[in-house]
Amino acid sequence: MTDTFVSRTVDVTTGNREAVLDLTEVCGAFLHEVARGRSGLLNVFTPHATAGLAVIETGAGSDEDLLEALRSLLPADGRWQHRHGSPGHGRDHVLPAIVPPHATLPVIDGALQLGTWQSVTLVDTNRDNPDRQVRLTFLGC
Repeated sequence: MTDTFVSRTVDVTTGNREAVLDLTEVCGAFLHEVARGRSGLLNVFTPHATAGLAVIETGAGSDEDLLEALRSLLPADGRWQHRHGSPGHGRDHVLPAIVPPHATLPVIDGALQLGTWQSVTLVDTNRDNPDRQVRLTFLGC
């Protein structure tokens, strides 16, 4: 019998700048190892109060466009009630309300089912915390 529930935490480093980090290959490698040709769901979760997950196109400017949109919506200035950390850090704590810390994606025959230009990304605007974790959980049928 094979496991229908497999979960693993992956450590990632986003650095000391705002980042959109592509996790698609990490997700694919995890599924190759644990799904073994089965179908089900992949849940991706980041247990941080200042990061989120987005399924977007990367490499054609959309990742920088997303960061620019977040800068516009959530400026790094003194308006935030949450004031510890670098200037404007309070906005990082609002980010997960806009870019949620989770995504659930279909897996068919062991392969992640994304659109042609879609990638799974970690979105991190918090320059104070470069070390992140992402939990990958496969729920197989």
